[in-house]
Amino acid sequence: LAPGQVVLDLGSGGGIDVLLSARRVGPTGTVYGLDMTDEMLALAQRNAEKARATNVHFLKGLIEDIPLPTASVDVVISNCVVNLSTDKPAVLAEISRVLRPGGRVGISDVVAEDHLSPAERAERGSFAGCVAGALSETEYRDGLAAVGLEDVEVRFTHRVADGMHGAIVRATKPV
Repeated sequence: LAPGQVVLDLGSGGGIDVLLSARRVGPTGTVYGLDMTDEMLALAQRNAEKARATNVHFLKGLIEDIPLPTASVDVVISNCVVNLSTDKPAVLAEISRVLRPGGRVGISDVVAEDHLSPAERAERGSFAGCVAGALSETEYRDGLAAVGLEDVEVRFTHRVADGMHGAIVRATKPV
């Protein structure tokens, strides 16, 4: 992240990633945190007040229907939230929609090896544990490409279960 950028954190929860991002984009940047629960939004707002962060905004909404204008964000981040959605194509389309040309996405998520079926993924863990709803590597790559993103990278970082990995997913919106 760089000074002056606009960042969106999908599924921001208590706001820690929003606050960390706010420091990096500085007073000329803006960070939005999107969450669907009033409890998490209230906690995030309290945390922002304690941190005296003035360049953050918390929004109530769904990651399948992001309440921001088209081409309004430089960077979309998310930490293990995309795989919780039951409509992942909508999430990926919304990420692409809100990104400015040249914008990028950086997602930390659980990703399945390509050979695992959805049923086999579910056998390895719960939906709430970010395992059962995981996309495969190819599904992530193809899904991001289908919404117009390029330079897609899925890098496994650590094993979560047999055939399931923590991963960093990156992509860029063409200029």
